[in-house]
Amino acid sequence: MEDAIRGTAEGRAPVPLSVLDLVTVGAGSTAAASLRTSVEISRLAERRGYHRHWVAEHHSMPGVASSAPAVILAHLAAHTSRIRLGSGGVMLPNHAPLVVAEQFGTLEALAPGRIDLGLGRAPGADGQTARALRGPGRLDEAAEEFPRALAELTRFLDDDFPDGHPYARVHAVPGPVQGPAGRPPLWLLGSSGFSARLAAELGLPFAFAHHFSAANTLPALDLYRDTFRPSAVLDKPYALIGVSALAADDPAEARRQARAAALSMLRLRSGRPGLVPTPEEAESYPYTEMEREFLGDWLRNVIHGGAEEVRAGLDALVARTGADELMLTANAHAGEARRRSYELIADAYGMPGGAS
Repeated sequence: MEDAIRGTAEGRAPVPLSVLDLVTVGAGSTAAASLRTSVEISRLAERRGYHRHWVAEHHSMPGVASSAPAVILAHLAAHTSRIRLGSGGVMLPNHAPLVVAEQFGTLEALAPGRIDLGLGRAPGADGQTARALRGPGRLDEAAEEFPRALAELTRFLDDDFPDGHPYARVHAVPGPVQGPAGRPPLWLLGSSGFSARLAAELGLPFAFAHHFSAANTLPALDLYRDTFRPSAVLDKPYALIGVSALAADDPAEARRQARAAALSMLRLRSGRPGLVPTPEEAESYPYTEMEREFLGDWLRNVIHGGAEEVRAGLDALVARTGADELMLTANAHAGEARRRSYELIADAYGMPGGAS
């Protein structure tokens, strides 16, 4: 399974590069158009040598159309043939472990050897939405139950509950009960030390959300590496980090698109989620002093500009963190800006499949 986890750097990239997709929806566009863009990005990523394409799980956010990762991944699988596809991630407390095992067993049957199952313990939503997802009385207990739910999910994927267990005769289908079958490697996702420590204890690969928790990146990676225990999955740590990166032909346009995405995040954090605003709206928005400070802090963690400027920023980030893989998320108002960013970054690193 280790071969399914570790990627290969292409071109002059210092580490494997991958895609994190939130299926962002800009003002004046639609979820249907954003999903078409995601298909275009997945096919481009496959052609250009990106290692994997993951889809995040978020709920009740008008500017994000990735509430059902397994459904989107099935669609992407039908339009690609080689690139790894996965969840970045499934928020496990929102789901029964058996349901997740069945969904990803189905994906594995549709795209054998290409599926990753990344898991998080946050709701991917605000508190009221989490209550609607999980049902009464489960909001507080869900995150604390994560290790138990993870163990249960693993048992369902491997079909190896011991005799006498209440679920010993319950099988996730598609799955091993039907005969020899592969299964997706598990990843733990996190933005703090909890999942870093748990991934290390279990010998699993770890994905850290640097794109919205940059202050915790180095402590979490150090914790993961220092406490890692070799397992049947990995003999040494493997950590990727999610990175906000947006390249454009015109560096000024990259800044405009990044600022629009930052305003979208500002509105989300202040309880006013909506579609990703246009760059023009972001430029004319009447920011308060506190909002300007938030915007500046947010944009400092977005690597944006021309392709060479973005490449230099990514190289510096790898040098600073020692990340084994970078997973790039291109958040912008325009779908074409998202797609073009991945193309330009691949060009900057001399990755395969570009124009001769």
